[in-house]
Amino acid sequence: MPEISNNEGQLVTDASPTAPRRPGEPALAALGLAAPALSPDDASPHTFPGGGRWRTEVPSVEGPEALAVVLKEASRLDVPIHRISQGSGIWMLTDAEITEMVEATGERDIELCLFTGPRGNWDIGASVRTDSRGAGLRARGHDAVAGCVEDAVRATELGVKCLLVADEGVLWTLHRARVAGILPTDTTFKVSALIGPVNPASYAVYEKLGGDSLNVPSDLTLDHLTEIRRVSAAPMDMYIEAPDDLGGYIRMYEVAELIRRGAPLYLKFGLSKTPGIYPYGHHLRDLTLSTARERVRRGRLALDLLSRHGAGGDMAPLGSRLPGTLSRFDTPS
Repeated sequence: MPEISNNEGQLVTDASPTAPRRPGEPALAALGLAAPALSPDDASPHTFPGGGRWRTEVPSVEGPEALAVVLKEASRLDVPIHRISQGSGIWMLTDAEITEMVEATGERDIELCLFTGPRGNWDIGASVRTDSRGAGLRARGHDAVAGCVEDAVRATELGVKCLLVADEGVLWTLHRARVAGILPTDTTFKVSALIGPVNPASYAVYEKLGGDSLNVPSDLTLDHLTEIRRVSAAPMDMYIEAPDDLGGYIRMYEVAELIRRGAPLYLKFGLSKTPGIYPYGHHLRDLTLSTARERVRRGRLALDLLSRHGAGGDMAPLGSRLPGTLSRFDTPS
């Protein structure tokens, strides 16, 4: 290892990695337990426009107060943030609250993503409460789609540039509205983890329907990510730590390999072992603020792992948000 001088002029060993390595690799190799060499054939060839293979996202930031906590903690722990997302829904925020969040994220050049419209689990329909979870969390009926469109128009008029969507029909409708100029042309649509695609064919369909970044379930294997990247370059979102209602998976030690296979990839800093907070209200304030703070800390832990493994150098520039040129279905004239 190279030697460097500390503040007192003493020679110390620089323990920082000089080349990418896998977790535990030097020790395991010394014991004759080295893993097979990585194959370049399963690495993603894609990047974000403007460079970089990964961006960061802090989810479940449910209002201006939680946002202030996240921004303060991110500054304290030096956690770079590309995107802030919210899960309760646009209709759960006042115009003043949305405006405050738009201004706070805009000052720091962070993308703000708010969830559209009513979802099936808050509808009067009983199918999502059955064992089969029939119909999922999608928008049931014309009125639910209309609510999502109303949310989208209202949010974009207030300056929101990214919308979270949990229904294929809503996604296609909003994409058509974007093409028609009803929504700003630089609006981006993020496909929710609640309906995330699980195979390359469905991933490609969501991209063609208008998805600009697609949240895949956190239990997809590394080979699944490679399969997806062979058919689509659309940005992928993945919980590095998933909430319990999405499985509670913790994949921090895989972050470098997730990026290698899945780039361009948003690293989502979720949190397991905590109660749900959707739809948010003041009665959940203490839990929401404390979990917001801990999500940022989880981000610091993931970034530290990347750094220790020599794999942290491919972050996309802060302030970047657009997905690049993607493949779409033709929209009706």
